[in-house]
Amino acid sequence: MLQTSDRYTVNRDTLTIRGVTESDQGQYWCRGQRDERPKSSQDSNQINLSVNGQISVFNILSFLLAACPYLLSTVVLLFKCCRARVLMSFIHAGLTQERLKPVVKVTPDQRVFRGETVTLTCDIQRAGDNQWRYSWFKDGNTFYPYTTTTRAEFSFTADYVSYSGEYSCRGERSDISAAVTLTVSDLPRSTLTVTPDSPVFTGETVNLTCAIESGHSDWRYEWFKGSTYYSSKLQPSDRYTVNRDTLTIRGATVSDQDRFWCRGQIRSVSSYLSSAVYISVKDSPRSTLTVTPDNPVFTGETVNLTCVIESHSNWRRRNSLTYVWRSDWTPEWRYEWYKDTDSVMLQTSDRYTVNRDTLTIRGATESDQGQYWCRGQRDERPKSSQSSSVSLSVNDSPRSTLTVTPDSPVFTGETVSLTCVIESNHSDWRYEWTPEWRYEWYKDSAMLQTSDRYTVNRVTLTIRGATESDQGQYWCRGQRDERPSSSQSRSGVSLSVKDSPRSTLTVTPDSPVFTGETVNLTCVIESNHSDWRYEWFKDSVMLQTSDRYTVNRDTLTIRGATESDQGQYWCRGQRDERPKSSRSSSAVSLSVKDLPRSTLIVTPDRRDTGETLNLTCVIESNHSDWRYVWNKDSVMLQTSDGYTVNRDTLTIRGATESDQGQYWCRGQRDERPNSSQDSNRINLSVNGQISVFNILSFLLAACPYLLSTVVLLFKCCRARVTSTEDHRQFAVTEEQTSS
Repeated sequence: MLQTSDRYTVNRDTLTIRGVTESDQGQYWCRGQRDERPKSSQDSNQINLSVNGQISVFNILSFLLAACPYLLSTVVLLFKCCRARVLMSFIHAGLTQERLKPVVKVTPDQRVFRGETVTLTCDIQRAGDNQWRYSWFKDGNTFYPYTTTTRAEFSFTADYVSYSGEYSCRGERSDISAAVTLTVSDLPRSTLTVTPDSPVFTGETVNLTCAIESGHSDWRYEWFKGSTYYSSKLQPSDRYTVNRDTLTIRGATVSDQDRFWCRGQIRSVSSYLSSAVYISVKDSPRSTLTVTPDNPVFTGETVNLTCVIESHSNWRRRNSLTYVWRSDWTPEWRYEWYKDTDSVMLQTSDRYTVNRDTLTIRGATESDQGQYWCRGQRDERPKSSQSSSVSLSVNDSPRSTLTVTPDSPVFTGETVSLTCVIESNHSDWRYEWTPEWRYEWYKDSAMLQTSDRYTVNRVTLTIRGATESDQGQYWCRGQRDERPSSSQSRSGVSLSVKDSPRSTLTVTPDSPVFTGETVNLTCVIESNHSDWRYEWFKDSVMLQTSDRYTVNRDTLTIRGATESDQGQYWCRGQRDERPKSSRSSSAVSLSVKDLPRSTLIVTPDRRDTGETLNLTCVIESNHSDWRYVWNKDSVMLQTSDGYTVNRDTLTIRGATESDQGQYWCRGQRDERPNSSQDSNRINLSVNGQISVFNILSFLLAACPYLLSTVVLLFKCCRARVTSTEDHRQFAVTEEQTSS
């Protein structure tokens, strides 16, 4: 199809091609189109347009010169001839003056209706300002009474069809114009048609079309409603809209039931008024929208809106329509759902689902509240049914607030209480619900079950001995048998569980310790707090302070360790604020061993004054770096001329009675064990010897005559000494045995 351009212009029924070229040649045909029926004419006959190329003198000369250069003289002669020919044509045009030919122009159109005013204009080009007289002709005859005029135009009212004819004009010094056809027609009739057929049903869209039997397409249409056409001229509105020859009534109601007319206007005249068309409006089938559960609904609830359409028999009976035996509608209804406006139909989604006549809203929120209505649609008339609107009100469900004590983070081992408080922002809620709420507890979207560590007492969930596995997102919800059947969790509470401060128990000196040593157990808590109180445990029993067990802040001291002190020790810190307790330290095993045993040996067995005695300290140990301490009667001996020490042996030279007493020894060293046990104690006795030679010398000097007596005494003493030595040897043996 050709499109208009600078070279292709259209004036109604004429296509003009300006400056044709060979590209314009081809097969042309035309067709008429209009908005009303008939909407199209037949295709016209097809014309082959051929465009011949213009023979240019310049092209001919160029060809000839290229073919025959020697024809230059002939070319010059032809050029002179052409120039002389053009000059003569200009001279002839200046000497010859043609007679002017007028053109008749008709307004408003060459096709008019009876009663319109027609103006004819005799247009003479290059007439100048001269006063002309004009003659007018109709069908080749003088047009009476307008035979001649002094003006180039005149007007008349075409009251009759007989004004139709061929009109022409002539100026006093011009040729007669070509004839122009004027057609005067009777006013056309208007025909009003209605779709769909009456009766129409409430809610339907009604189209009234005004058809005018005329070849004109520029009619303006007027619409009337009422008992007479002049009683009410319709004006466009939201429901009444006009598109050229069609009036559309949207959402028909009973108030639209009446008589309707139409007519067309063109220029200054109107078409005949159409016949009245009566539109009867009947009620559409009624829809009833029901909402479950009852209003108001609560956030989170599932809401069902059911659209119930009355039966076919009830509808016909209510509208007083002819009874038709049918139990229900055929075909079935299709349901549409609307909220707040009838122009926006609800679309299904994850939350909005439709199952035939039921719209389900899952997890209601405040944004769901509003005015809802439904409409049924079917392929046959009545095609739709619309319910009254139902207001859906959505209230907040009672809110669940979860509180945690103690505050997060909590520490391992602590007891945590989570309390679920159900409240509402609405003043008409009662806090004491009937029946009572049942509480559900969730952690990370999984419902918690009670156990030894997780216990529930109505509104409180207790977690005993918190561990890191207990941390997560917690929330609660109330459930009850009546509406609102569920509370709404405001937000989850994050429970963070941190390790309690770690306790570490250290023992000095290293285990094993030896009896008699002082042991320090130090409890180190990894914490910035300094207000810890320390608890000490041995074999799961908390220790109490005593003379031997003393505590200085973080240190337990055991003085004079014995075998009864060995066992498993651990510690723990306590304080008044959180964290109130540290983790118990790992148990430390304390082992207590006896010090190496010392044994004191005296040689020789005979201990007379003047003799040399050796006391040897024997320590049962693999260590060889002992230093020995010697004691006599609880006084540590110092080396002297009489007392010499050689490693493990104390030597007493020239024993006297002053050397007798109780002796014992002990080993000392720089490393542990620092000391041995005290040795056994030995009572050392030194006996003085009776010399027979001394006694005799004294007696001879004092009394020589007692020689016989001396002899006798000597014999007696010798016998006595022998008996005494035997008795002494028996006594030393007995003492060593008892030691």
